[in-house]
Amino acid sequence: MCGIVGYVGAQSALDVVMGGLRRLEYRGYDSAGVALVADGALFTEKRAGKLSNLSKVLSEDTAPPSTLGIGHTRWATHGAATDRNAHPHLGARGRVALVHNGIIENFAQLRGQLEAAGHELRSETDTEVVSHLLEAELDAGADLTTAMQRVCKQLDGAFTLVAVASDDPERVVAARRNSPLVIGLGADETFLASDVAAFIEHTRDAVELGQDQVVTITRSEFDITDFAGNPAEGKRFHVDWDIAAAEKAGYDYFMLKEIAEQPEAIANTLLGRSATGGRLQLDEMRLSDDELRAVDKIIIIACGTAFHAGLVAKYAIEHWTRIPCEVELASEFRYRDPVVDRDTMVIAISQSGETMDTLMALRHARDQRAKVLAISNTNGSTIPRESDAVLYTHAGIEIAVASTKAFLTQIVACHLIALYLAQVRGTMFGDEIGAIVDELEQMPAAVTKVLATIEPVRALARELRDAPAVLFLGRHVGYPVALEGALKLKELAYMQAEGFAAGELKHGPIALVEQGVPVFVVVPPQGRGQLHEKMVSNIQEVRARGARTIVLAEEGDDAVTPYADELVRLPSVPTLLQPLVATVPLQVFACEMATAKGHDIDQPRNLAKSVTVE
Repeated sequence: MCGIVGYVGAQSALDVVMGGLRRLEYRGYDSAGVALVADGALFTEKRAGKLSNLSKVLSEDTAPPSTLGIGHTRWATHGAATDRNAHPHLGARGRVALVHNGIIENFAQLRGQLEAAGHELRSETDTEVVSHLLEAELDAGADLTTAMQRVCKQLDGAFTLVAVASDDPERVVAARRNSPLVIGLGADETFLASDVAAFIEHTRDAVELGQDQVVTITRSEFDITDFAGNPAEGKRFHVDWDIAAAEKAGYDYFMLKEIAEQPEAIANTLLGRSATGGRLQLDEMRLSDDELRAVDKIIIIACGTAFHAGLVAKYAIEHWTRIPCEVELASEFRYRDPVVDRDTMVIAISQSGETMDTLMALRHARDQRAKVLAISNTNGSTIPRESDAVLYTHAGIEIAVASTKAFLTQIVACHLIALYLAQVRGTMFGDEIGAIVDELEQMPAAVTKVLATIEPVRALARELRDAPAVLFLGRHVGYPVALEGALKLKELAYMQAEGFAAGELKHGPIALVEQGVPVFVVVPPQGRGQLHEKMVSNIQEVRARGARTIVLAEEGDDAVTPYADELVRLPSVPTLLQPLVATVPLQVFACEMATAKGHDIDQPRNLAKSVTVE
């Protein structure tokens, strides 16, 4: 969600901070600001809107030379997206500047106490309360580190806080609870950020701050404590991608680049996970075989696109392992008193590993003594660290807000877990598992083939740019594909789009079908027999009512040809793997339609890449 950057070193702090904020734009935001410490005073500037608005003001209002500063891109929670509500926020006398990611849940109570004490707060935010509290601690004689420790103990909620003081030109102080924060270690310079992408241009050596910790950084060192002031440690790691991975590489948008990277991403997810003969070896699987054999129920928790990956996984898990599998929206999971115990495995799927709804659902599951397995793309993030086991997708950095390669690699990771469980529990023979692994290893080539023949889909999107709504139909694993196709169109084109299980069409949704409405239909492979026949009947149903049918069907499927106004051919693959090829045209369609409408593809309105608040 919000992007945070902090810096102390020998370079221009303004240049480093603004450069970091540009690399965090993908997270989604609606205002931006910076604060510098120079000559015993704070220089701040902030503006609603894109970072370019802030850059324009800074070019007109010369900032003082400074080697210490902080910056922020805000995604509004408390208070509208205005200049006044943008970060940084100052204390009552302008001695402290603070940026914040997250939500302070008890801010109204704290604000009331401050106002009763004579403080005048200028914004509608929860953040400004913290800046006033910090400054009050400084006025009482504390240094900035001690002030941060004391204030954090007064706060409820999820937060990353980063602060500087006008009379403390040597250090930046930050704190973390349930919201990401990493330290970057350079030569005679130190960085803070909500994402390593902010400082990857300068260093790939990093330290992840732990839960309920405070860090003080100077040019040459960092010091970590808990909120009580006791010494603590973070987790050191080396970033295994470089700045080139965060560049567009000639594509107009990151999303187009990431769609094109999907064959490589799938291959990387599979890399090193099968031995000779197809036997799986998941090195990150820290659960013992005995623990896995004891599992009698699986619950997948996820949000958005990751939830759709979980819906696909359910079919594979139940088919290959014969273990009952449920798929839950993480945001709803802990509010319905789910039946979870020590023999339940909860699979938490999150690209960023920081999705707050999923993290809180995971913690609830652990409280019930369930085993938790994480699927994530981000090494060292919170969800993998708090899980019993983890499978990293190794998809590479995903910058576009609308997820593409994360979705496909999450499906592959779920399939690997299902096959591994089948291997451990003996529900499949080794040669059966090996055959499916071989089929998975053909998927990069299959996706490459789809991408090579995708131009007619682009043309169709441009033709349909003025359609008021689009419907998506699917059966079996095609149903989650339909949901994902509709979600992409909502996210990018800002239009009404709905995905339906095709069998439910006659139970109400068919009322939406009228003359000319585009209907995408994901047709199962012909080998599915009755399922395929029913899908062909569904195409005829909507076409008879005037729909414009856009049919995704495998090569050689001639049964659908008479009923397809537009036919998108897919490589012939096994049914449980079809989402890996069927989703790609829908991604491209949504991206092209949004482009035709003139929308920002990488940063859709109102959306954030990583949702770090509930």
